[in-house]
Amino acid sequence: MKLTPHISLVGSGRMGFGISHELDCHVYLLDGGGELALLDAGCGIEPERIVANIETDGHDPSTITKLLLTHAHADHSGGSRFWHDTFGVEVHCSSKSAGFLKHGNEEGISLDVARKAGMYPEGFPFQACSVAGGLKEGDTLTIGNLIISVMETPGHADDAVCYRFSLDDKECLASGDLIFFGGKIALLSTHDCCIPDYSASIRRLAGQKIDALLPGHLVIPLSGAQTHIEKAALKFRLLGVPEGIA
Repeated sequence: MKLTPHISLVGSGRMGFGISHELDCHVYLLDGGGELALLDAGCGIEPERIVANIETDGHDPSTITKLLLTHAHADHSGGSRFWHDTFGVEVHCSSKSAGFLKHGNEEGISLDVARKAGMYPEGFPFQACSVAGGLKEGDTLTIGNLIISVMETPGHADDAVCYRFSLDDKECLASGDLIFFGGKIALLSTHDCCIPDYSASIRRLAGQKIDALLPGHLVIPLSGAQTHIEKAALKFRLLGVPEGIA
């Protein structure tokens, strides 16, 4: 599903467009010109549906070189092992996420409590995966002609990062589960979610002049995205908490 000439939505579950497994987050494909990258991996169940979507959009999945994870919650990172082993894709994520993935640390990504809450089936698999290296604030990644900047944005998860880049005449922000359409956020009663960190991360995005927001779920605003960020930032500045997505 092409969103812009060089950005496609290739995975999305029940909290989105239903084009892949129901537990999948939004999975985006970036075309940097001669090199492709994925933003988030999906949950890892029925990944062949994402592969088929990539092919339908006219791309060869074997040319994907990098996978960029926004955080390690299972709906975003569970498919990492598949992409790494099947296509030789390099997995990039924050240093904290890297530790969780390398050791298959289910407690670190709050999968233990998510299973108990019924968000994932009892036998949901989470496979350890090799990681190319841990990212930190200010790092950059190159995908063909595309330069992507890393921002550390804890809150929804303490290992979360956002990716900012310019593509198709738009300032884009891949926000994972940090910020959504309408200025909504995703607070969870898990050990890796923190309201003060959330407030600080959202407020630092104020005034960034983002055109297109690529969130982990729900509606994808391709213009005027900064207004959604400002709505959440204002709520935090007034010592409140923005509306949640659930």
